[in-house]
Amino acid sequence: MAFVVLGLGSNRAYGGRTPVQLLASACAALGAVLCGMDCSSVYRTGALYVTAQEDFCNMVVGGSYDGSPRALLHETQRIEALYGRDRSREFRNGPRPLDIDIELFGDCSVREPDLQIPHERMMERAFVLCPLIELLGRNADVDKGSLGRYRSALGALGSQKIEKLMDRADFKRIIPPS
Repeated sequence: MAFVVLGLGSNRAYGGRTPVQLLASACAALGAVLCGMDCSSVYRTGALYVTAQEDFCNMVVGGSYDGSPRALLHETQRIEALYGRDRSREFRNGPRPLDIDIELFGDCSVREPDLQIPHERMMERAFVLCPLIELLGRNADVDKGSLGRYRSALGALGSQKIEKLMDRADFKRIIPPS
C-alpha cells in the first residue's frame, strides 16, 4: 500500500450542492477508495491561470491505496464525473464542480501525458501546499525534510489568495455517511 495525497477543488455548484458540499460528497466516495483517509481544512482560494472566475474551495485528503497510480486516476475521474465533471464541456483551468488531482503517490514518480506524479504544478500552488502542510503536519510518519521543503515552497509563492474557509473538524461533520 502506498500513502497518497489527493488535491480536491470546486468552484461551481452541481446537482443542488454547493462547492463545499461537493467536496464533502467526494470525500465520502474517496473514503471507500483510500484506507484510513484523513482530510485537511477547506480553503477559499483565488483562481490561478484563468483568474476571471469564482474563487475555489480547495483541500487535500490522504490515505493508503492498494493499487496502481493508473487505477487511482480511474477512480478519481469516476468520482469527478459522479459529481458533475464533464471534461468535454470545460476549458483547461476553467470553472468546474469537482477536480481531483493525484499530488503524491508514495515514492512513485510517473511522467505520462495524462498522469504526472508528483503533480507537476504542486509546488507552485498555495491551494495545494497549505492544506498539504496541515495534513502532513499531523502525521508522525511523515519525513520532516519533505515537510520543510513544502513550507519553503509555500513561503516562496508570495501573494496567492488563500484563507481557511472551514476547519477540518467542522468539515468532517458534513461528510455524508458512505
